[in-house]
Amino acid sequence: MRLAHLAHVVGLILTATALMLLLSGAVALAYGGGDALAFLWSALITAGVGMLLWRSTSIGRDLSIREGYAVVSLAWLAVGVAGALPYLFAGVIEHPVAALFESVSGFTTTGATVFGDIEALPHGILFWRALTQWLGGMGIIVLGIAILPFLGIGGMQLFRAEVPGPTPERLSPRIGQTAKVLWLVYAGLTGAQVALLLLGGMEPFAAVTHGFTTLSTGGFSVRNASIAAYPSAYIQWVIILFMFLAGINFTLHYRALTGRGRGYLADPEWRLYAVLTVSATVLVFLVVLGLPAYEGLGMERVFRDAAFQVVSIGTTTGYVSFDWELWPAAAQLILLLFMFIGGMAGSTAGGMKTVRVYAFFRHATASLKRAIHPRAVILTRVGRRALRDDDLATILAFILLFLQLFAAGTLVLTLLGHGLLTSIGAAASALGNIGPGLDLVGATDNYGWMGGATHGVLIFLMLVGRLEIFTVLLLFHPDLWRRAGH
Repeated sequence: MRLAHLAHVVGLILTATALMLLLSGAVALAYGGGDALAFLWSALITAGVGMLLWRSTSIGRDLSIREGYAVVSLAWLAVGVAGALPYLFAGVIEHPVAALFESVSGFTTTGATVFGDIEALPHGILFWRALTQWLGGMGIIVLGIAILPFLGIGGMQLFRAEVPGPTPERLSPRIGQTAKVLWLVYAGLTGAQVALLLLGGMEPFAAVTHGFTTLSTGGFSVRNASIAAYPSAYIQWVIILFMFLAGINFTLHYRALTGRGRGYLADPEWRLYAVLTVSATVLVFLVVLGLPAYEGLGMERVFRDAAFQVVSIGTTTGYVSFDWELWPAAAQLILLLFMFIGGMAGSTAGGMKTVRVYAFFRHATASLKRAIHPRAVILTRVGRRALRDDDLATILAFILLFLQLFAAGTLVLTLLGHGLLTSIGAAASALGNIGPGLDLVGATDNYGWMGGATHGVLIFLMLVGRLEIFTVLLLFHPDLWRRAGH
């Protein structure tokens, strides 16, 4: 492991992050907020550290796979620390661990927040919260590969370590071109949503920030009541649509927009994603239909709330249009199950990913058939592709590790004094990058009342969940840090 190479790439990413801090500072200045100076100091410190690491080191040749994993994990941690600085310098958060929690929650698109009164925050801070989610949604490393030619070296190793899903897919022989295409689709969909929200009467600042936090499936809002503060059916259906789109593999979007490939319906993962979303929406609608809270509001409103919360939780966005803790236990259980599944591989959604769940059940079905027909050659297929044994082993290992981390996280949170339901909700929310959980961290609650130790546990779970477990856990494996050949 060549530490100089790690420092070089991390320095580049920090230097680019400083520019994003300056952009937020410009927004703060435009709105006359007192937080502009906080962003200036944050940018100067981040740029200083970044330039020092970048200019004092170099990359002589291609990054190894081991270095790719290490760079991505360390870069995300470094950017999380840099992102915490404005909160501290602006005085909106006093405790450093709480500030790191808010920053990591933003970059990992989790959407859990320590703030109780979001509407009291200055515009610069609100913009920074939204921007961190937008940057983290498609990936800060993927963005770096797209815009920084220096990261062309080792690009595939970095791409593989950050992009969610079992098998990152190239859209071009050059990985830098693939990253640019993904970001162009991402930015284009964001712009389309912002335009539609503006047409619906949402104010420009709110439209832009909600565009950032919808396509990233992040869920940070500029309103205390989240999307419930916008009762317009038009606005909520627009957000439902774009949350659903954000949960789809962006490669499919690119192919649909360019007329390449066979379209959404030909993709087995998309079909499962769509069927699960529609089925869960109908089930929740039937469960909550007739609740006193919906008396006189009409069937459309009930169905809209059911669709909104299923899509919001299923894509791990975490927006709220209705306090689902007022719903019956059956509806809450459906949402809890969706916290684990998540969206499609290659999307900005969290969770285990639909393709892994699909492959798991296909493998289980194939195993049952082999028990009946032991001499038959029965393959596990995802669409037309037959999965190899090592592919299946990796998928099953991921699911097992995900569930083990969830159980361990829940246990640690209960040992820190939190109730079982709160611990289950917080652990599932952090690991799945969702935001709201259950009980004391439910739809209308926040994480500000929790202590530093709890925030530390959740920070770890958020990073592990966003970087698909292996990337972070490999940091703790001694083989990663040994020299090649030893």
